[in-house]
Amino acid sequence: MSGRLGELLVRENLISVQQLRKAQEEQQKSGTRIGTALIKSGAIEETKLTDFLSKQYGVPAINLKDFDIDPEIIKLVPKDVALKHLVLPVNRAGPSLIVAMADPSNIYAVDDLKFLTGYNIESVVSSEPAIREAIERYYAEKGPSLEDLVGEVADDVEVASAEEDQNIEEMAKAADDAPVVKLVNLILKDAIGKGASDIHVEPYEKDFRVRFRIDGVMYEVMRPPMKLRNAIISRLKIMASLDISERRLPQDGRIKIKLSGGKEMDFRVSVCPTLFGEKVVLRLLDKSNLQLDMTKLGFEPEPLKWFKEAIDRPYGMVLVTGPTGSGKTTTLYSALSALNDVGSNLCTAEDPVEFNFAGINQVQMHEDIGLNFASALRSFLRQDPDTIMIGEIRDFETAEIGVKAALTGHMVLSTLHTNDAPGTVSRLLNMGIEPFLVTASLNLILAQRLCRRLCNACKKPVSNPEEKALIDAGVPPDKLGTFTLYEKGGCKECNDRGYRGRVAVYEVMPFWDGLKELVINGASAAELKQEAIRLGMQTLRMSAINKVIAGTSTIEEAVGNTAPDRF
Repeated sequence: MSGRLGELLVRENLISVQQLRKAQEEQQKSGTRIGTALIKSGAIEETKLTDFLSKQYGVPAINLKDFDIDPEIIKLVPKDVALKHLVLPVNRAGPSLIVAMADPSNIYAVDDLKFLTGYNIESVVSSEPAIREAIERYYAEKGPSLEDLVGEVADDVEVASAEEDQNIEEMAKAADDAPVVKLVNLILKDAIGKGASDIHVEPYEKDFRVRFRIDGVMYEVMRPPMKLRNAIISRLKIMASLDISERRLPQDGRIKIKLSGGKEMDFRVSVCPTLFGEKVVLRLLDKSNLQLDMTKLGFEPEPLKWFKEAIDRPYGMVLVTGPTGSGKTTTLYSALSALNDVGSNLCTAEDPVEFNFAGINQVQMHEDIGLNFASALRSFLRQDPDTIMIGEIRDFETAEIGVKAALTGHMVLSTLHTNDAPGTVSRLLNMGIEPFLVTASLNLILAQRLCRRLCNACKKPVSNPEEKALIDAGVPPDKLGTFTLYEKGGCKECNDRGYRGRVAVYEVMPFWDGLKELVINGASAAELKQEAIRLGMQTLRMSAINKVIAGTSTIEEAVGNTAPDRF
């Protein structure tokens, strides 16, 4: 059956022949089953595939996320057997054991389980990714909790005091104590498990706390005793290969750890001296979760078409703008991924290089030795590039070289810190770039923000939403009553936060001829915005409201992350 699954799905018009071929290529690369490859490529949703398999096999489908399986049931089937056959015991019913299977037609697996457990086997079907995720969850070795470990370190281990006059040997010894090592490892593991993007380790005068940033919001996770402060900070510095004796200057480093299944996770580490000790911030860099498919980032169809057309041109400049943490790097990496082929020479100047990609020449900036964006850009122009990515345009020199590169046959991608797309033009002019050079070089400007995505498992419809508040927020009057407004709930899947992940909202402004004329005539950012909207541009607020109308996010997220459209 597994060999014919793709053909059956095509016959039922659930996927296209092209989608099947793409999934088969992915299957050959990764060695996964065809069902997993189809889900991963976005050809079919997991629930639709499970329902299809249920009909084909004539057995019930099951959503493993809805179950809390008894550990005694899990013990009936060893982990190696569960992984070998991709099965998971779910429940007992008299002499029968109910088992979730990715392939219920696998009689060898059924016979194995029957012999091993002594029970009759009743099959239910679930998808391969859901079973693998559940196996990881239920068979994971349960270590001590953060609270237990903090108590163990505080009570049983003598660590260096929190005073500043301790020597380096004491700090290193405290950092290497086994429970301290275990505690720091558990903090990192806990952050990965909770889907955090950053870990903040913060010392204060009479307090010490650890916070995680999850979906853009900070949550406090623990308050270790003050006497553990230097031991924890020193341990993180040792892991990042930093100088533990230097406590007066900022330092930057990296930590790489291996997880189960051979997966690696990178942490970008920044240490900054504060009034009461060193604050450590770790940015989690998980390449496996990096979304490089532009169709899944949050673009509306028309703006996505404009963006693709702009980066597919042989030369010109495309600028991505927004504050720190708004997803600019992901958008640029998506563009580079789309342009990355054997026939192109791609060079990037980044500070820092967050993810490394095969086929792209990436350069890390080092200001202290004179390697900055401007000098890297000059060097790139002697390296026969097709596409150049500059991490950020910070000054006139970098902007000038970037504009000249865009005018001499290169595609230039970069970021700029401005509030919206029209305001980017004013920023370039204020830097000293001549209006005629701006109009000649710019292909497109994209501004973006991130809104938290509602958890699909627990989002709730809002009964009788206030129409005036919706109109004030930016909902078009003709859309009122045509969509369901949702609010956050809270469940096990989203850790009672009501949100799970984030979605980008975009303001995509191609540099139309009408806008070029306004720039040459010295128009203001507000006038540019008005004309761009008239020509079809969707503002950040409009894009965020579209996410609300689609049931992806809430009106609070739209209002909190985007500015109203006033002229």
